[in-house]
Amino acid sequence: MTPRSIRIIKNAATHVFLVVFGLFFLSPFLWIISTSLKPDEELFLWPPKWIPSTLMWSNFPDAISYFPFWHYLGNTMTITALATLGVLFSCPIVAYSLARIPWKGSKPLFGLTMIIMMLPYQVTMIPIFIVFKNLGWVGTNVPLWLPAFFGAPFYIFLLRQFFMGLPKELEDAGRIDGASEMRIYAQVMLPLCKPALLTVALFQVIGSWTDYQGPLIYLSDEAQYTLMLGLSSFKTQHGAEWQMMMATSAMITLPVIILYFVVQKAFIRGITFSGIK
Repeated sequence: MTPRSIRIIKNAATHVFLVVFGLFFLSPFLWIISTSLKPDEELFLWPPKWIPSTLMWSNFPDAISYFPFWHYLGNTMTITALATLGVLFSCPIVAYSLARIPWKGSKPLFGLTMIIMMLPYQVTMIPIFIVFKNLGWVGTNVPLWLPAFFGAPFYIFLLRQFFMGLPKELEDAGRIDGASEMRIYAQVMLPLCKPALLTVALFQVIGSWTDYQGPLIYLSDEAQYTLMLGLSSFKTQHGAEWQMMMATSAMITLPVIILYFVVQKAFIRGITFSGIK
């Protein structure tokens, strides 16, 4: 065999391998879509039937009408938008100070940030709840988005690695032109950080959009429920109507998947460049 033939076979084998594993990881979502379109009698067939004999598109509007889907969607979008705005405001400026500004104590503070990142949420859950309870914010959505304005260790780490990879000559040129540190940050460094910022935004959107534990802890009024809590209450009120639940789950999951495909190039670039150091 010629070297060209060997290269073609290797490329074909690689693509087949990636497609098979891609379908494997995509299979849960495909099963959700399949189940959401099935009639009742095909839900528990064995062997499972992936393609329904009759596509029950009516399951989607029926699922929406069973509980206040649009109201919960609005609550979820509000919390997600505020939390994402919070991390995009707080994390880059902290990361920039740790990466580009030499000041006494920056290295110990970054080490402390890494230690905090390693702590599981369950360790800090009760102390944080007590703080918000004393502030009178339990029962509101404030605890679900306000902490984002005070930074998140993982995002600070990610952005710090990105800032450290930028050429030092850029900020030196700004200082020669008489720009202040904040102007260098806002007009020179931050625009170059767009791939990492989109990566942080995507992580935060997914985290807030799919968060179940936070709303379960802090929200008690059904009028403030998010989609995750709404889906849980749907199961409690209407039993295991699996096709309806899967239709709702598909509608909740689809926006996140679409968002990822929209920003995937910037996301991959942000992750790759942040890991160079």
